[in-house]
Amino acid sequence: KAKPSLPENFLETSWKKLAEAVDAIHNVRRVEHSREELYRMVEALCMHKRSSELCKLLEGVMDQHIRVSIESLVGQTPDYAAFLGLVTDTWQNHCQQMQSIRNLFLYLDRTYVIRDSGQRSLWEVGLNMFRKYFEGATDVKNKVVHGFLHLIDRERCGEAVSLSTCTNIVRMLVALQIYEESFEKMFLAETSNFYRRESSRLLQESPVSDYMVHVEGRLKEEKQRVARYLDPQTRVPLVRACEKELVAAHVQFLLEKGFEPLMEGQRTVDLERMYSLLARVNALRDMKVALAAFVKNRGLKIVQNEEAEKELVPNLLKFKQDMDDLLKDAMHGNEDFDRAMRDASEAFLNSRASRPAELIAKFIDAQLRTGAKGVGGEEETEALLEKVIVLFRFLSAKDVFEAFYKKDLAKRLLLGRSASSDMERSMIAKLKTECGSNFTNKLEGMFKDIELSKDLMANFKQSRQFAALPEDVEMNVHVLTTGYWPAYPAMKDLRLHETMVQCRQTFEEFYFSKHEGRRLTWQPSLGNCLLRASLPCGRKEFIVSLYQSLVLLLFNACAEVGDELTFVHIKAETGMEDGE
Repeated sequence: KAKPSLPENFLETSWKKLAEAVDAIHNVRRVEHSREELYRMVEALCMHKRSSELCKLLEGVMDQHIRVSIESLVGQTPDYAAFLGLVTDTWQNHCQQMQSIRNLFLYLDRTYVIRDSGQRSLWEVGLNMFRKYFEGATDVKNKVVHGFLHLIDRERCGEAVSLSTCTNIVRMLVALQIYEESFEKMFLAETSNFYRRESSRLLQESPVSDYMVHVEGRLKEEKQRVARYLDPQTRVPLVRACEKELVAAHVQFLLEKGFEPLMEGQRTVDLERMYSLLARVNALRDMKVALAAFVKNRGLKIVQNEEAEKELVPNLLKFKQDMDDLLKDAMHGNEDFDRAMRDASEAFLNSRASRPAELIAKFIDAQLRTGAKGVGGEEETEALLEKVIVLFRFLSAKDVFEAFYKKDLAKRLLLGRSASSDMERSMIAKLKTECGSNFTNKLEGMFKDIELSKDLMANFKQSRQFAALPEDVEMNVHVLTTGYWPAYPAMKDLRLHETMVQCRQTFEEFYFSKHEGRRLTWQPSLGNCLLRASLPCGRKEFIVSLYQSLVLLLFNACAEVGDELTFVHIKAETGMEDGE
């Protein structure tokens, strides 16, 4: 059976109707013929091997129409916004028309164009034609690009622009595959120029803090611009270009003019903003250097201020706390920054040789003497001492600290001035953690001596020797291990009161009966006395040092009230040195 054939001149008669339909689509008129009839014509031609001829005829009509459409834009209005409106209208008409044409020639598109011609579809054929004539019309292309850049520039300056126009222009450039080459490169260059000019102007006019707020706003605007109409691929290079001109190019200026005032004012929010901006451009190392310099310089002012030595440790603690707060809240607890601060602290704290070590030891002594009474409770004192240990950690002259601390500890233990034995032991535990057991062996030995002395005195008060003491005399002795305690000068010529001599001899008799072969060396400089006195104003009690008691007891030998004793006489009777 013979295959049916097409009537003679079927291609010509069919194309005439199809061409009229395409022309109606191009000119936005109603298609006169039935779309089903037209579709069947296309199907019949394709099935009878006339696809190639039909496709060439269609491409010729499309090519001519697209060329005329692009050429019609040449020499149009110089107003960029109006011109871009015309371009977007042309583009949208093209897209709509190509969609209608593809629907009409769908059978051709699926059986020939996609399969045999090497094109993906009639839609792609139309895009290629539009791109060819758009790029060929240099004036139109340049005007579109410069007009779009001008529109963006106006938006950056605060003017309202047509979002739909911007969106359609971007879609057109992306669809034509010329977005990156023809627009994005120039857009990024113009962006750099815009922000280079703006940053230079604002840095001369505005404080650094205000400038950084503006930068944050600009970066947010550019991200929103991408989200609203630019192609997503532009986001990374766009933000990078903005960061380079707004931040990276001015890192040193921002730090030199803004960092110190922000630190002085403890402006956490502004410093956090600076940290975040510099982190964007990998400039945190510069900020770390600035931080170290600031901490060192401020610390040096505190340490070198001899007139405010009494407040040295409190001032250092406050400064340290302020810096720690800024490190945590503004600089995200950056470990490199923390190390830089520690190095700077070590540098300024050791800038005055051993004096800070002495003052820190004295400060601890004051806290342990006043204890809970001084600062509102043992817990608060404990917290304060924990902070002081941080300062101690930076000291190079730890041996100087140890000498002063041991001397002060001896006074607290021997004179009963320590507010809390628990806090004393806690402090020694802290020092042991920092420096090891070798550092605290002697300090722990001092505590051991005090405990042993308590047991010794309990036994002494039960002994027959103690019972032989005068009734109105009380005696308490601390027996100390020489190697644990500070060295004290001996006063060989000191002449004790006869009652004191009797007490000393009584204790020695008791002690040597318990410990044969040992030797006792008395240290009067560490002694203290409670004297009861009958004065014209009544009976009084005096808590004095042993040396003071020797002087006061001399007045018992005065014949009358009001008699005076000369310095020479007192020195001769007591055997004390001039300094004492």
